[in-house]
Amino acid sequence: MGRDTIADTITSIRNAHMAKKGTVRIEYNNSTENIIQILLEEGFIENVRKHWEGKKKILVLTLRHRRNRKGTDTERSNLNLNLKRISRPGLRIYSNYQKMPRILGGMGIVILSTSRGIMTDRQARLEKIGGEILCYIW
Repeated sequence: MGRDTIADTITSIRNAHMAKKGTVRIEYNNSTENIIQILLEEGFIENVRKHWEGKKKILVLTLRHRRNRKGTDTERSNLNLNLKRISRPGLRIYSNYQKMPRILGGMGIVILSTSRGIMTDRQARLEKIGGEILCYIW
């Protein structure tokens, strides 16, 4: 049974954000690098660094936290970064560009794996291609 590296990456980022950690260390591979690059472009993370530890390549992410010192705990919990894995190894979910879901009316993003690489739902709609829905971010 293989590992689901995309789910591991998403879970690591979500857990670090909920614990208000400043950085996250993730093992490198091409798909996680592409997803992290999208998160960087969309403004969900601040910085990405690559470095070697022994024979393994590691990505170090600097998270961006939304600070709201005024307000209740319920308001603060609504400011969390939400990541949800959709397609998984046991159940693949595909969508064409016309029926692609919109997260929070277009405020969130859908990350897809298409024939032209990993991209957001906006890019896939512009290029009129569908693919496997990897995750939702809002």
